[in-house]
Amino acid sequence: MEAIGKWAFIIGLILAAIAAFIQGYTTIILLILFILGLVVGFLNIHEKNVIKFLVAVITLLTLGIASINALDILDIINIYLKSILGNFIAFVSTAGLVVAIKAIVETSKSR
Repeated sequence: MEAIGKWAFIIGLILAAIAAFIQGYTTIILLILFILGLVVGFLNIHEKNVIKFLVAVITLLTLGIASINALDILDIINIYLKSILGNFIAFVSTAGLVVAIKAIVETSKSR
């Protein structure tokens, strides 16, 4: 199972980058990234790494929101950078959602 999670992460990263250059398949690509994010969230992030991962996801989302305007300066590569960042955020934030829900369930268990 760990190998599946590892490969899902690698494929998600590669697809997030390559998808910026593919036209017309946005919905399908985002669905694939969403599914890969779910797999990564369930299989890759263990309890000891939850806090680090969630902080990284929050940082990435904040960076993504802030950099969308900052990237407007770079006209030529702007479209591709925004697309790569958006795809990566879609992929990682899905994994973050799974990890956050798992953390909430774990902390709400009565001891």
